[in-house]
Amino acid sequence: MDSAAIDRFEASRGRLASLAYRLLGSAADAEDAVQDTFLRWQAADRERVEVPEAWLTKVVTNLCLDRLRSARARHERAAGAWLPEPLLEGDPMLGPADTFEQRESVSLAVLTLMERLSPVERAAYVLREAFSYSHAEIAGILDITESASQQHVHRARRRVTAERRGGDAVDPASARRVVEEFLAAATSGRTERLVAMLTADATAVSDGAGLARRLLRYDTRERVASYVRAGFKPTPAKRRMAGGSPALHIALINGSPAVLATVEDRVVGVVVFGISAGKVASLRGIAAADNLTRLNEVWRQHEPDAPVIAAW
Repeated sequence: MDSAAIDRFEASRGRLASLAYRLLGSAADAEDAVQDTFLRWQAADRERVEVPEAWLTKVVTNLCLDRLRSARARHERAAGAWLPEPLLEGDPMLGPADTFEQRESVSLAVLTLMERLSPVERAAYVLREAFSYSHAEIAGILDITESASQQHVHRARRRVTAERRGGDAVDPASARRVVEEFLAAATSGRTERLVAMLTADATAVSDGAGLARRLLRYDTRERVASYVRAGFKPTPAKRRMAGGSPALHIALINGSPAVLATVEDRVVGVVVFGISAGKVASLRGIAAADNLTRLNEVWRQHEPDAPVIAAW
């Protein structure tokens, strides 16, 4: 392959990766899809490709759809043990963030909701909301009619809007204050303080550090508060599992405020907050090592703020 063809692909790599991540919810799978797209580009009769960017977009989208439809993906995601892979603010894989729709499409809340859409609905929604493709362009990418594209986007938007809960748009300073207050309550030993900071319909979900076969779910604020209180209570066993006494940092994950537990330069756990009207509406706890690989790569290149708790 000549250097011009490689340069043409590399110019699209970032956009392709952020598209694949939104479709798959996994940075590792997105990277694989982009690499497979490169191999197809390498083998293609490129002289017959009129618009390389459109060709590459169609290839990566359809590779992602194949993955979503695969028996393995259906089994893993239907088994109730799947959460989207979290990405640190500033990671280029998060892609465009100029509009509310673009930011929302990459939030953990919406990535999780999109699991309830069909693969084609998910692709049409992402292409339209996050990348502003026209329905004519989406129809060409997905090999459907323009009216079908409109219907898929409409259904997807309606479902996401109807079912989205547990987080409003909030400015970083306000979000940080809420998280700091919540963290202080979580480490105070007083469960009633936590309950007061939760919305009436608060929920929490945890991957159990990858040790549980299914996600752990909590659906009343009393249960959420008990889960948080137990989770933030340091014990020798937790420190052994983490490999030391973690420092706790506040950062943005997929556009949402989060607490990161780090040991030296390694992230060992993340709790992502959904905030509504100044209270905590949802929590997502992610500590399975496989789901923190990309986050750790970016964290090591990141200059973090001082920890809110230096040694937990």
